[in-house]
Amino acid sequence: MNFAKKLTNCVLATMMFLGAVSCNDKPENAKPANLPKGATEQLTIRYVDEDTLLSQYNLAKDINEAMLRRQNQFDAAQQQRGNEINKFGSAMQQKYKNNGYLNEESLNADQAKLQKMQSDAQNYLGTMQQSIQNEMTQNSQQLTDSISNFMKEYAKKKGYDMVLRKSASFYIDPKLDITKEVVDGLNKRYNKVEKKK
Repeated sequence: MNFAKKLTNCVLATMMFLGAVSCNDKPENAKPANLPKGATEQLTIRYVDEDTLLSQYNLAKDINEAMLRRQNQFDAAQQQRGNEINKFGSAMQQKYKNNGYLNEESLNADQAKLQKMQSDAQNYLGTMQQSIQNEMTQNSQQLTDSISNFMKEYAKKKGYDMVLRKSASFYIDPKLDITKEVVDGLNKRYNKVEKKK
């Protein structure tokens, strides 16, 4: 499965846990906790389009690019190992057709070598895939934490009782959309860490 696509699905799934950011600590200018008898508190609700957020938040874009690079590395390693195994297997077949094996021991040695190449490739690719999966999980957690922490601070500062995901509703008035503000705030706060080469 494409790891970048898997990352996006993982991020969207983890964002479902964010569902609504509810702020119990309201700013000083927020509504009083003790309402008169029979009065109801009016909630201040906004929403964020998570698809737009993930496509415009620089951390999400950097993570997606990193996962695409890792996927390409995996694909290249898989291709290389496959080519080496196929080349050796073809050479064995050709040698067998041309009666190149003078004895059974020689044939068995090459068969054992081919099996070891296959086993080594499977182990190598399995380890690489697990490493990518672990990296994907860490990146997903980092992205979720970043968005969640920002949203809690942002909602508290703005006096919002709740910030919903657009996809969690059938209809929300577009005037309640704060996606651009949120993306701008996240990007302003994000400092890309350059990896050492």
